[in-house]
Amino acid sequence: MSTKTIKTSSNTKKVLVDKTYKLTRDMAPLAFMLSSKHTRRKPLLYFDEKEGVNKPMRYARNQKSPFEEEQDGNAILEPIIFQDGFLSVSRTNPVLQEFLHYHPDNGGVFVEVNLEADASEELEIMNHEVDALIEARNLDVTRLEQVARVVLGKQVENMTTAELKRDVLVFARKHPREFLDVLNDPMLTLQAKVNGFFSDNLLVVKKNQIYFNTPTNKKKMLTVPFGESRDHIVSSFLQSDDGIEALKILEHLTEKV
Repeated sequence: MSTKTIKTSSNTKKVLVDKTYKLTRDMAPLAFMLSSKHTRRKPLLYFDEKEGVNKPMRYARNQKSPFEEEQDGNAILEPIIFQDGFLSVSRTNPVLQEFLHYHPDNGGVFVEVNLEADASEELEIMNHEVDALIEARNLDVTRLEQVARVVLGKQVENMTTAELKRDVLVFARKHPREFLDVLNDPMLTLQAKVNGFFSDNLLVVKKNQIYFNTPTNKKKMLTVPFGESRDHIVSSFLQSDDGIEALKILEHLTEKV
């Protein structure tokens, strides 16, 4: 809320601090006015768990509480305006800080700026990016082709090693977490093979249906559920008791191709 706690050897006291809030939109308007008073047309309520009731809220700087029932009849209402997506609230205005803390749009329309948390999150992202780039740079050619098939979905046969390295490094930089997840997936090798089966036209897709396309087999293999990865679903099937023989045949045909 509007204070931070400082521990000493004898007691604990709360110190008021300045706070900054920001809109969560990617493109914040030059000026945005936040609802600051409960009305029937635009309810502004806070549910009090202890009392089990909804409390109407209203921001008035000359009051000690953000709740209407705890304010007197001399409330002076003021607009709450974000400029260029940000709102700074001085420690001398604790009632507004408390009002924003309980505001139903907190966490949705706007959030409190937490520099330490933001820095930690940014550091974590940067560490993932560095790890992903190192792993991508150290891939041997075989592993490089496997990763390229899975994360890029490309036919790698006609690409040079330099092209593969470049494209995989670019993907690792832009999507480090996804890249590391794929790299650590025990099914990576099999999914790369499956991608190759499609590239060699040994498997074909008709809408969301997967069919064999070998000289002796044109039957349907399976249906890919909506939203699922084609290669992952096919890989899972080929690992099953029903699919293991089909995998052996496809691998043998790939060698011939």
